[in-house]
Amino acid sequence: MEPVEWAHLTAPELKEKAEAGALVVLPMASLEQHGPHLPTIVDTRLATEVSVRAARILARSEPVVVLPCQWMGLSEHHFPFGGTISLDYATFHNVLRSICRSLRADGFRRLFIVNGHGGNTDPLAVSTRELAHEFGMAVVGGTYWLIAAEEIGALLATQRNVQHACEAETSMMLAVEPSLVRRGQIEAAARGVIAPNEVAGTGQGDRPGIQRFRSFAERAPGTGVRGDPRAATAEKGEALVEAIARKLAEVMANPALWTVPDAVWDSERAFGSTG
Repeated sequence: MEPVEWAHLTAPELKEKAEAGALVVLPMASLEQHGPHLPTIVDTRLATEVSVRAARILARSEPVVVLPCQWMGLSEHHFPFGGTISLDYATFHNVLRSICRSLRADGFRRLFIVNGHGGNTDPLAVSTRELAHEFGMAVVGGTYWLIAAEEIGALLATQRNVQHACEAETSMMLAVEPSLVRRGQIEAAARGVIAPNEVAGTGQGDRPGIQRFRSFAERAPGTGVRGDPRAATAEKGEALVEAIARKLAEVMANPALWTVPDAVWDSERAFGSTG
């Protein structure tokens, strides 16, 4: 199988990829606490895994290359539990901007950002729009568990989707990095956790349509875990990773995503043609 990882390819090989119109995939995640039973690398490891597997599927029909994961995200809400490294939004956006600028210089024109951390979701939505306008290239971002929500929900026993250090993330880590899971701490991780289907902030004035900052000490007091990791299995984790990868590959292959962005900021674009 032809390698899809950017870091495993030579510069001439990447030049060929660019000339062939390859899609570039960027896993984006975080380095943050995941309770007493999972390592801080969880989001980065899982975003990388589903991105590479999706790219291998997509490579059967079109050229694709996967960048190394951007391992720092917006994780300041996890600081109360320690073990967390975070960017601020300005730096987050400028890192993405530098990546897009580099891709343009290398001859690539399409970027799909696979987000693997909840704290990145809103800022990524803003950044993708801004970068598409600035560089005139198709920049698409999506959070993998929202893209594959139906597939994930069908495989879980105690929750509807990915939470945090939960049934889903623990299962996937048991499948792809079992040596990093502290199995002896899973029971402790589950003590006093918020019910996995409970809405964050319920009873604290939060409701749909309200946006405000809450740290994870407020959202998941005690262990920093949301969801019940005791239901996790390696078999479930492998099924989750495969289902997510297939869905991501399907979405990435959609030609409707890859039209050239409307140059809305161009001089005299206002009141121009809308046809």
